[in-house]
Amino acid sequence: MISENQIEETLENLFENISFNAEPAGLYDPLRYMMGIGGKRVRPRLCLLTYSLFNDRFTEKILEPAAAIEIFHSFTLIHDDIMDNSDMRRGVPTVCRKWNDNTAIISGDVMSIDSYRRIAKAPSEVLPQVLELFTATAAQVCEGQQYDMDFENARIVSMDEYMKMIGLKTAVLIACAAKMGALIGGADERACDLLYKFGYNLGLAFQITDDYLDLYGDTAVFGKKIGGDIINNKKTWLLTRALEKGGEMEKSGVVDSAHGTAALFRAMEMKTDNEADRTAKISRVKEIYETLGIDEDVKYEIIKLHAQAMNYAGLIGLGKVKYEMLHRYADRLLGRNR
Repeated sequence: MISENQIEETLENLFENISFNAEPAGLYDPLRYMMGIGGKRVRPRLCLLTYSLFNDRFTEKILEPAAAIEIFHSFTLIHDDIMDNSDMRRGVPTVCRKWNDNTAIISGDVMSIDSYRRIAKAPSEVLPQVLELFTATAAQVCEGQQYDMDFENARIVSMDEYMKMIGLKTAVLIACAAKMGALIGGADERACDLLYKFGYNLGLAFQITDDYLDLYGDTAVFGKKIGGDIINNKKTWLLTRALEKGGEMEKSGVVDSAHGTAALFRAMEMKTDNEADRTAKISRVKEIYETLGIDEDVKYEIIKLHAQAMNYAGLIGLGKVKYEMLHRYADRLLGRNR
């Protein structure tokens, strides 16, 4: 049986030794830079973990596809940073700032191509299923990004619309990693599908946790300034829930007009010209959230999705030791202590 320590060692070695073409340097240096700034590696870790549930050792047949998932994810981040006009990523300049937008576009493109080159190294007996899964997922991630951009111009989005968007933009790639590891590992169709559902629910919880930490996290741990989503009026789980719940609670008289939907819209229109303005806006929106109980609602939602993910894991029939490995992964991903 492959241990969790072996998974971590394999993951570290995989990305320490990853390589791209040397020339032209203007195309490939941004790839090396992007992969070098690290990240949580949650997707390839999950791919290796689910493979390990059905195998006793790692071979090249899983290592290249696991790397492909992270490379594809990094490609999406490069293009996201262009679309969001972002200056920093993981505490360092984004590719589009360190180089320029055109370089970031073409370097991102070649990362996407490279991910397919590595996916194609999956075992021939499962390659059609792996390619179908990865290609469908890649398209879904793009769909999710488009919905996210569409939401920027929407006054209100429903919770169903928001959950669909994060399902596509975030959850499907984590679900893909879970299923791909199992598929290459030789798991049966039922186990692969249950692991996909495990990953999908965990991915939803992961994104909602990110939304929560943007306001309630520690800057030193979270890696960026707190309240950025509020400053940019980004459609998050918290804002979506607050707009939905605020109107309901105001109509029923549970809260006054100073803390309902109209008040939240006024807060969203507050100026952000300087640090004092930004601090005031964050404080006001946070006050409304807490009056509406959004801070507790979001924690409940994360716990619920975590439980749903673990329920799917439990249905596979892996046995206690392997089930606990999945449980520890889920807890670690969401920053939970058991």
